[in-house]
Amino acid sequence: MKYVSTRNNKLSVTGSTAVLTGLAPDGGLFVPESFPEMSAEEISRMTEMDYPERSALVMSKFFDELSYDELLDIARRAYATFDGDPAPEVKLESGLYVLELWHGKTHAFKDMALSVLPLLMTALKEKAGQKETCLIPVATSGDTGKAALEGFSDVEGTAVIVFYPDGGVSHTQRKQMVTTLGSNVKVVAVKGNFDDAQTAVKQAFGSKELAEKLAAIGCKMTGANSINLGRLAPQVAYYFSAYADLLSSEQISYGDKVDFCVPTGNFGNILAAYYAKRMGLPVGKLICASNDNNVLTDFLDTGVYSLDREFIKTTSPSMDILISSNLERLLFEFAGRDSDTVNDWMNELKKNGSYDIGGERLCEIRETFWGGFATQEDYADTLMDIYDEYGYLCDPHTAVAFNVSKQYAEECDDDAPTVVVSTASPVKFAATVLESIGITPPDDDVKALKKMEAETAFPVPESVYALFGMSERFDEVTDPARLSETVYDFAEGLKK
Repeated sequence: MKYVSTRNNKLSVTGSTAVLTGLAPDGGLFVPESFPEMSAEEISRMTEMDYPERSALVMSKFFDELSYDELLDIARRAYATFDGDPAPEVKLESGLYVLELWHGKTHAFKDMALSVLPLLMTALKEKAGQKETCLIPVATSGDTGKAALEGFSDVEGTAVIVFYPDGGVSHTQRKQMVTTLGSNVKVVAVKGNFDDAQTAVKQAFGSKELAEKLAAIGCKMTGANSINLGRLAPQVAYYFSAYADLLSSEQISYGDKVDFCVPTGNFGNILAAYYAKRMGLPVGKLICASNDNNVLTDFLDTGVYSLDREFIKTTSPSMDILISSNLERLLFEFAGRDSDTVNDWMNELKKNGSYDIGGERLCEIRETFWGGFATQEDYADTLMDIYDEYGYLCDPHTAVAFNVSKQYAEECDDDAPTVVVSTASPVKFAATVLESIGITPPDDDVKALKKMEAETAFPVPESVYALFGMSERFDEVTDPARLSETVYDFAEGLKK
């Protein structure tokens, strides 16, 4: 399997190069040269597999440099750290299901890929004979940071520096990051919002000067954000797994289409569902659920992607994003894989803050995608409604998806089953959850968790309580303009 860049379809690299590089040299994202196929027989056979086996089968379609047995070993080791089934599906009523992706160590869906990525990188690095330290700068809107820190902590030959928007993540998300143990990790707050942090990280990747300075001390940058193909492939797996679970429980027959509603920020999670569809999964509609930062909703409505809007801090902070990086991979497909067209759009976005893909391409995209958004007031009400109606407690990001899936059901004539993708546990947003169900939350985080557990019987893991007794290791705040310098200082410090 070879990979090309969204901004240079003539560039062709191996899977190991794509994963170990992260971002293409031209600033583009790596995509498969052609989509691998999953046969009907293979999908049906997944009903007899456990989750690591399903994941290894999907990943084997992307990374032929590793054997199925090697990938299965990676998947088993990664998901052994999860609490039971890594991706259980909960039936709320006939035709409505929840895919829970937050049973890993950090209680967010990012664990599904970031528990795999370090092991995958290590194996591919060995195959490629790469000796340099993999230095991984990560911009996070809340969940990716801790999942990356947890996954790469003390992994030999790697180092991770995480940048999060100062004041732009929940208390629990911040506490998870700044208490992380490990000799090869660092956490830095960035003045501004997530887009500022993400843009600065991309600029660092594009800096030849920084790359040369890092090479001189034996380091090479790669990415752990959803721009990395090694993140995307494990995410594709859980959509196949969700379909297999519906088959095995006889909720559907093979060939029946299933809709997925995904709370969306950087577009990586829903893009993985699109990749599953392109590989042969019978997917119906992909419902793109946004919060108040509804740039994607407007794009799917008009075909115009515009940054001329207010950035809104919400109670679903992992979706507080205006520059959805992974959308570029989708644009590449609907531009007929014409990298010149993608370059034009990305240049327009950089220069003018917007681009327009045109009505014909928009119509093609809307055959698969539908977009909607929910305001903070709306999804707080939805969180309460879901809890009242089904006794199911969800976090605010999942509540956004529930709200938008209801909008879709009311607006569109579609009788396909809907799977709402749940991306975080309520324990990460206890105060917001309490407020949504009509209970005044205590000011103290631990008391809020205990209150939520007492009122709803939702179990809070002891590890979450223990988090608030841990010492904070990191308190640095930097300006986006100094991010590259901060990356180099961290790398240099590791070598001393």
